[in-house]
Amino acid sequence: MLNYEVDPAALRPFIPRGLELDAWNDRHFVSVVGFHFLKTRVLGMPIPFHRDFEEINLRLYVRRRAEDGWRRGVVFIKEIVPRWAIATVARVVYNENYVARRMRHRIELDNGTIAPNGSVEYSWRDFGAWRHVRAKTAGEARPLVEGSEEEFITEHYWGYAAQRDGGCVEYQVEHPRWSVWRTSEAAFECDVKRVYGDRFVECLSAKPASAFVADGSAITVRKGARI
Repeated sequence: MLNYEVDPAALRPFIPRGLELDAWNDRHFVSVVGFHFLKTRVLGMPIPFHRDFEEINLRLYVRRRAEDGWRRGVVFIKEIVPRWAIATVARVVYNENYVARRMRHRIELDNGTIAPNGSVEYSWRDFGAWRHVRAKTAGEARPLVEGSEEEFITEHYWGYAAQRDGGCVEYQVEHPRWSVWRTSEAAFECDVKRVYGDRFVECLSAKPASAFVADGSAITVRKGARI
């Protein structure tokens, strides 16, 4: 997870109706997140050849006041996956900005877990070149600290997708609190203008405000509802 501080004005066109930007210590972020889906099921059913795959996404952070209080969530600006069927369904059914590209990953493990001085890299092929998000871990994984930036980035349990008619779909994401590794190095190699557009060139070309690796877990994505 590479996290970049951003001018909130750049994000307003991506905020669905009824939501507002979420902030940590009055700072607004977008994150480049790379991860690996494993043993994926849709409505409880495994889809052949679509169970294990990479994804890289660019996301922003929002919140919505509901009957049960504030719901903190994310909006995906763009998502890259290696399967055209996944990208097509996400675009047509959910109006999410998915694209399909060749992808690969490399994770250095030690006895089944990321090594204290290991590395994680997710790459995709775009415009004739390999692009990547990469981080080297430093030390052991640690539990999230209450009120920390790492907690803010990982503890958003709702997803939101703007719809073509101006509405919005809200869905809940369930997973336990993750542990995180701090990083000694982090890199994002990308033609930002061509992939994400002019408004993100300045922030995504700068050094990330923070970068860390999370251990991940089993995740449940609940059926969405219009709000």
